[in-house]
Amino acid sequence: MNKQDKLLTIGQFAALHGINKKTLMWYDETGLFKPAAINPENGYRCYTYRQSPILETILLLRELDVSINEIRQFMENRSAGNMKCLLDEKIAELDQNILHLQAIRKTLCNHRQNMETLLHMDLGEISIVDKEERCLVTVDIDKDVTFEKEVEMITAETARYRLGRLHDASYGSMIPVGSLRDGSFDNYTKLFIEIPKQIPFLPQKKGLHLQPKGKYLRAFHKGSWDLLPLRYRQILDYADSRGLALSGFSYEKGINETVIDRMEDYIIQIEIPVC
Repeated sequence: MNKQDKLLTIGQFAALHGINKKTLMWYDETGLFKPAAINPENGYRCYTYRQSPILETILLLRELDVSINEIRQFMENRSAGNMKCLLDEKIAELDQNILHLQAIRKTLCNHRQNMETLLHMDLGEISIVDKEERCLVTVDIDKDVTFEKEVEMITAETARYRLGRLHDASYGSMIPVGSLRDGSFDNYTKLFIEIPKQIPFLPQKKGLHLQPKGKYLRAFHKGSWDLLPLRYRQILDYADSRGLALSGFSYEKGINETVIDRMEDYIIQIEIPVC
């Protein structure tokens, strides 16, 4: 007898494939995968090594969350073409899951960086940092736009770019440097959501705001928004005293919403491009 045709007990066959023998019993009961023979003396299920590729195919598809019914349909119509179609579908799903997990990882890294900043920050410090280019989805606002309307617009843009929940990306507000120079510290013109780099459907950046790569002046403000203009005056004085030219927008975002209960403890990170 060929070794590949030699009968194996259900325990031996299960161990060979790293599964529980109850799994094989269930596959038999559902008609998905039958034993090669039944021992007439004791009724035990027996298998052959030749059945291994079929079982491994079933186990692979189960690992890909293919339903029993889908696997049964495939097993009844096995062919290279059907296998390729099924694998193409599952590879596409895996790619989406990988992108989602990468986006989650990026979100967690951003939150961790914020916590690291909180643990070691000097609220009075103003510094210069290097930043990479970022793609931002923005919505235009002005003083007459209500909070409800802002939420509506942000929700629409989140859905448009399939960003998922708001925690999937950094978000905040933008105020032109020209407005800061004019003393119009409440002239916010845009809200932004940062697009995660893993999103695959942006072949071009048309319609997006590009936060430029380069050096940024970074500062923080804690507490009441009423005192934010004072902080901006300190930032402008810092830049002027060092001959730094500020350009574009000031990008504001909260960095500690997840760890505070009182708005008095809210910390805003301010970043402004330096020419």
